[in-house]
Amino acid sequence: MTTASATDPRIARGVLHEIIPTTATRPGVVVIAIPGSQYQLHLRPDGPMPADAPVGKRILGIITAQAKRVDHTVAGGRFVEPVFGRPRRVQGTILHVDAAANALTINAGGGVVVDGLPLPIVCVLTDARQKAADYHVGQFVGFDVLDGASFKRV
Repeated sequence: MTTASATDPRIARGVLHEIIPTTATRPGVVVIAIPGSQYQLHLRPDGPMPADAPVGKRILGIITAQAKRVDHTVAGGRFVEPVFGRPRRVQGTILHVDAAANALTINAGGGVVVDGLPLPIVCVLTDARQKAADYHVGQFVGFDVLDGASFKRV
């Protein structure tokens, strides 16, 4: 587990719906269901999931996705698509800028709130022409996600 407090803006709250083990053709994933929505995000575990992982129970963690390119957006809502499966597109408002890690924390939940908090996804910028410091809190952005979005339990 990582050292993060429950008030950290990067912490996502969900329900551990399922653990799908690694096979010869696919990496293992954890399925995180977001209460109050239809979202079932398939994410690669960042670190081992303990054998006693609380399937069917609430879980806290950091969802991290690598962005192909982050674009300033002027229309649409906050969302993760598809609703079921691995994230391929994320759009929302910036909650936090981490210039040192070249990462942005995005509120991608739209009307979805869990325990009164948004659905945060940490977006790591991979386009060398983009720097997290060039963005600001409250800015509306969207990005396509590289394969391998992950979940780190805290």
